[in-house]
Amino acid sequence: MRLRIVRRALPPASRQSALVAHDTKFKTYTMADDEAKKAKQAEIDRKRAEVRKRMEEASKAKKAKKAAEELKKEQERKAAERRRIIEERCGRPKNVEDANEEVLKRIIKEYYDRVYVCEGQKWDLEHEVRKRDFEIADLNSQVNDLRGKFVKPTLKKVSKYENKFAKLQKKAAEFNFRNQLKVVKKKEFTLEEEDKEKKPDWSKGKPGDQKAEAETPTTPAPAEPAAAQA
Repeated sequence: MRLRIVRRALPPASRQSALVAHDTKFKTYTMADDEAKKAKQAEIDRKRAEVRKRMEEASKAKKAKKAAEELKKEQERKAAERRRIIEERCGRPKNVEDANEEVLKRIIKEYYDRVYVCEGQKWDLEHEVRKRDFEIADLNSQVNDLRGKFVKPTLKKVSKYENKFAKLQKKAAEFNFRNQLKVVKKKEFTLEEEDKEKKPDWSKGKPGDQKAEAETPTTPAPAEPAAAQA
């Protein structure tokens, strides 16, 4: 026997309220899931940060331990080198407790010879150091002399507008050049007029004629007859 499911139609108001309740419930579940995911991710990040911090601290401790070991080895190496140099320069201590007079004299002579050689080497080294100091001082004085001869001049402060003003002044001078010109009267065009005014030498006559003309007195013009006497 089959059961028939009958779906009853809900009124519009009930249907809308049911949809709102369903959406609210879905949003609540979604927000809860998001918060759970965020909390889980935060926990994972915190654990990763702790692991990273522990690894960094372990690496720092390892580096510090290695540096301390290297420093200790370096100190031991320097101490061994110092002992070796002391033994090489001064020798090992002699056993003088059971030595007789001849042995003591021989030991003292060996020490004396060694001290004599060391003092000679010391004097040579000190002389070399003084010589090098003198050479360095001489070179420094030469360098200072050269610097004194070629002193770099101090640069003057130049305004950025100075070049613009110079250009403007140059243009103004070019513009006023024509106005400043002087009027000069040239004689090239007056030669023809002067040639016309001048007479040739042959038209003036001989010099004797000119002299005679100058000596002849000018006769006065005859007076007009007087009017009839009354």
